[in-house]
Amino acid sequence: MFTVRRLIPSALLLATLPLTACSAGPSASPTPAQHLANTATPSATASPSTTPTPSPSATPSPAQPRVDCAVNKCLALTFDDGPGPYTDQILDALVKHKATATFFVLGEQVKAFPKQLQREHQLGMAIGDHSWSHRDLSRASREKATEELTSTADVIKQVTGTAPTMVRPPYGAFRKSTPHAGMPFVLWDVDTLDWKNRSASRTTELALAGAHRGAIILMHDIHPSTARAVPGMIAALQAKGYTLVTVPELLGPMSPGGVYFTATPPSTRPARPSTRPTPPSTRPTPMARRA
Repeated sequence: MFTVRRLIPSALLLATLPLTACSAGPSASPTPAQHLANTATPSATASPSTTPTPSPSATPSPAQPRVDCAVNKCLALTFDDGPGPYTDQILDALVKHKATATFFVLGEQVKAFPKQLQREHQLGMAIGDHSWSHRDLSRASREKATEELTSTADVIKQVTGTAPTMVRPPYGAFRKSTPHAGMPFVLWDVDTLDWKNRSASRTTELALAGAHRGAIILMHDIHPSTARAVPGMIAALQAKGYTLVTVPELLGPMSPGGVYFTATPPSTRPARPSTRPTPPSTRPTPMARRA
């Protein structure tokens, strides 16, 4: 396991988190996380209480060999906003290349694609909570933010038999007062902008350019261009000597109230061009998003 990881208390993150987060909070939010997703309005019909979910599969998750990221050059691929119609294609590529990844799922998507979530679990992928409806938690009340996270955690457990242990807040947006629902927040430090460029080649180019030991790379398994990018991207990363692991494998034990975006120490983190969050007024439409 990689021995150095980055933990930033929520109170300090506002001043220290780089502008590379998967979805930027609104301009009024003190969180400077970069937008990598589009604004979405929660569906009035996506109620957690009516979610039909199958019983957990009797097939246990396959045993995964332990990866020592202190020895191996590890990084983590992460996928937000699924599961969806392209999730199986991404899982096929991961299995073919003997790689693992982390999926931060939406409760409303689990409702629509429970079998894909089951398959993620059975293949030994890590599953995180991305809220029920991709609501901006920095603008939600504590009660609503908690409901968004706990309802999604509940449906994940209903489908897989295992509760999630980490959260990726939509848009990377949160405040000091945003509830964690007993889990750490996991952001990212490499942004492929796949939600925006919708290009397999460009998504791959940005992933490879930003890749470094300890990196957490952001993508979305709801875009066909991302699904097309993943096989070649994995092969290229492995050819460069990277071992693709889950976020828990990369970071090791995490604090329930912590905020993580990389396992790379600041002194060895590669420089990245400065970026700015996307203002809410210019964010893509709900169907064009998400992160």
